[in-house]
Amino acid sequence: MILVVGGAGYIGSHVVKELVETEDVVVLDNLSTGHRAAVDSRAIFVKGDLGNVDDVLMVFRSYPIKAVMHFAAYSLVGESVVDPLKYYQNNMASTITLLKVMMRFKVKRFIFSSTAATYGIPDVELIDETSATMPINPYGRSKLMVEQVLADLATSDGLNYVILRYFNAAGAHESSSIGESHDPETHLIPIILQQLLGQREKISIYGADYDTPDGTCIRDYIHVTDLANAHILALKALLTGKKGAEIYNLGNGLGFSVKEVIETCEKVTGVKANVEIADRRAGDPARLVASSDKIFSELGWKAERNLEKIIADSWKWHQKQQY
Repeated sequence: MILVVGGAGYIGSHVVKELVETEDVVVLDNLSTGHRAAVDSRAIFVKGDLGNVDDVLMVFRSYPIKAVMHFAAYSLVGESVVDPLKYYQNNMASTITLLKVMMRFKVKRFIFSSTAATYGIPDVELIDETSATMPINPYGRSKLMVEQVLADLATSDGLNYVILRYFNAAGAHESSSIGESHDPETHLIPIILQQLLGQREKISIYGADYDTPDGTCIRDYIHVTDLANAHILALKALLTGKKGAEIYNLGNGLGFSVKEVIETCEKVTGVKANVEIADRRAGDPARLVASSDKIFSELGWKAERNLEKIIADSWKWHQKQQY
């Protein structure tokens, strides 16, 4: 049985939806940011908190866990700067609670949801796994700290792990049964679509004077289903003993500017956006684009869905959003 911690969240729920096709799955989530309705009915759901050792012990005592996927993290960069202890407590300390229980029950396979924020503000055009990790906020630092703990546990306890560093996850399941629903919403594509649906007055572009072709920031967007498929491949590699301690970037290798994303949303929906130019945000790099060559060469994974597909699936979801 596979334990998915944070499986009611945006990315976790999409991974669960793919995972239940081949594995028995138990989801542990406290529903602080996730949605019960997003969890596939074929998975066992347990409401519990990762920071509560009794909740974690109960799951391991009740189910024959053979591997763990971990998505239960706070992920708002701005909030992490204002309230760093919240991020270190949940993202770091609670993960240690989980790892302690795993070691107690001799569960040695772990897939960790990490982030491009571990790289900080890189000075390279295409970021690969050898690029320097210099996070500039508590969110990125909390993730990098866990990565370092995992490396130490591989040495001390024989932990086998795969770390997946995401760039910009976006989109929704093709069925429109689950999608992206955050409160507050901070991701660009859903913000644009909410404005096109009349749920927001305007879209703010934070800085139009960057050293990029159209002056706006460039980011690497990846469909959440492609992201989920990478987790399935990583799990197979762990279960078959092919991989033991690896880090992979997940991106599409292409960058799209804020203006390009807005224009593509307008094209897909047929609705004109109301856009304003605002001041830059502190710490926003001009360009963040991933190389995913390593995971392609080792696990055969690559992003299959383009930006228009990401936005089309998001648009269908947002038009019928039910949670």
